[in-house]
Amino acid sequence: MLPVAFSERRTVEDSPSTAEQACEIFIEVEGQQEKIPLETYVTGVVAAEMPVSFKKEALKAQAIAARTYALKSTNYGKIAIAPTVARQVFYNKEQRKENWTSNFPGNEKKIVEAINETKGQVLLYKNELITAMFHSTSNGKTESAYDFSGNDVPYLQSVASMSDLSSPKFSAMKEWTLAEWNALWPIKWQASDFNRVQFFFNDTGRVERMQLGKNVWSGREVRTLLQIPSTDFKISYNSTAGKVQVSTKGYGHGVGMSQYGAEALASDGKTAAEILHYYYQDIEIKKIDACLK
Repeated sequence: MLPVAFSERRTVEDSPSTAEQACEIFIEVEGQQEKIPLETYVTGVVAAEMPVSFKKEALKAQAIAARTYALKSTNYGKIAIAPTVARQVFYNKEQRKENWTSNFPGNEKKIVEAINETKGQVLLYKNELITAMFHSTSNGKTESAYDFSGNDVPYLQSVASMSDLSSPKFSAMKEWTLAEWNALWPIKWQASDFNRVQFFFNDTGRVERMQLGKNVWSGREVRTLLQIPSTDFKISYNSTAGKVQVSTKGYGHGVGMSQYGAEALASDGKTAAEILHYYYQDIEIKKIDACLK
């Protein structure tokens, strides 16, 4: 594949030429009948992934991250992408109308403006598209790619995101009876086991691994098994209630941009570019020239 060209001279307000329209990138979304123009796809992602009540600069940051993630994941539209939390959630126009009902015109206008004001803009590291991971709410610090996956990624390092503590998704609690709990695990827990289970934490306070006797699980394995919001968790047994209780901090994998953190920065007057440069280190924001890719 020929190198992708990025334009710094053209502004986002420029209207597309006939040639640019002919070079338009389309995204194939699993479950959708037809391929979707890139900017239309980004509209559906931002509407699904971030509350429309957020400041426009936060929505613009989300748009640029979502566009970058889509292009990298699909190899510029050559591979289909799933509309799921494992990739990016996507709402088509009908879904947006159903979700927003009478607020649809105003909400749609706000989202479309954020997309139009960032049209074609993507995040690059050493002139390559980054893996623009994002999540709802951190536990006060974002997670580094190394702590998440064991692979060090220069632009995905841990940064403070203390404003996330005010997110409505910052803390949660989930309960099971001991019988319900044991139905989830490959071993049988006794009430006394909750006093001897060991936790090993990484630098951001998330569980790296959990050990009970000879049994060891990674924090990510436990999160998936229990279907809890994050890997910053504590497990205890309430003998009075007869319930296993798991409390969590944060919502999502914690890597990259925190959406509630982005909203807090936008509320403090930060621009989309400033938000993105904070959560993704040493990156550039440039406009893709689809005709030269």
